[in-house]
Amino acid sequence: MPEDLYATLGVGRDASQDEIKQRYRKLAKELHPDLNPDKDVAERFKQITAAYDLLSDPDKRARYDKGEIDAAGQERPQYQYYRDFADDPQATRFYTREGFGDSESLHDLFEGLFGGRGGAEGAQSFRMRARGADVSYSLPVSFLDAAKGAKKRVTVGEGHTIDLTIPAGVRDRQTLRLKGQGMPGFEGGPPGDAYVEVHIQPHPFFERKDTNIHLELPVTLAEAVLGGKVEVPTIDGPVTMTVPTGSNSGTTLRLKGRGIVDPKSGQRGDQYVRLKVVLPKSADPELEDFVRRWSAAHPYDPRAEMVGRS
Repeated sequence: MPEDLYATLGVGRDASQDEIKQRYRKLAKELHPDLNPDKDVAERFKQITAAYDLLSDPDKRARYDKGEIDAAGQERPQYQYYRDFADDPQATRFYTREGFGDSESLHDLFEGLFGGRGGAEGAQSFRMRARGADVSYSLPVSFLDAAKGAKKRVTVGEGHTIDLTIPAGVRDRQTLRLKGQGMPGFEGGPPGDAYVEVHIQPHPFFERKDTNIHLELPVTLAEAVLGGKVEVPTIDGPVTMTVPTGSNSGTTLRLKGRGIVDPKSGQRGDQYVRLKVVLPKSADPELEDFVRRWSAAHPYDPRAEMVGRS
């Protein structure tokens, strides 16, 4: 990954959080692996996703700007305060939250407190039971996995693998607690916990607002004027929706119960589909001639209500 995350996204260092988000969404639409099977494009998509994952977090962005962490989110040597673990340097990043990371550090502390006495007598004098350290890490999760729920196999601590259940409807930056999955305890003490901060990746088409999903759907001129049935993507797969006759760009239709499940109430939100009339990419002389004749016989001013209000 290039060291300059701002260059990776193509934004300046003074870009606002909204500008960073808008830029990522634009690039994600262009480079999403579902639309571009090319390996080079897929690698580029991974790079911009990793860059957005760090720069979208104000705290991490501030630390990156100060040089405290590198482009992969890892502590630089002069700021190595935590013990880091990762099964993917561009994805999950681990560090101890509290307690002692291993028995050696606890042993060294007690040895210093008790004057460095060695041997069995010294070891016995400061041997005590202690809880293991908690471990925290961030986990990039796709939009659909967060919306529908999923299971991920992740590595926490020193090669310890667990199956993590991502509940349907989990929110961005929400932290999941895995009891007893942290660092092992000292002298028979209980293990610490693992804390998973979920980072939901933006989707090329869907946008979440609370439990509702919003989608902009391109429609042809004929579909907008004459109406008809069109196929609409949802998180559960495509469904058929009826476009009313005479629909304009901006017309918004609702698909009831096609949103995201509320984890507390169990109720599903809706999906709102905003229509966008799209003309053919290439010029069509026949269509131009028809519109020219039609508009001459049916004049109207769609901006009439704006006159005098500016």
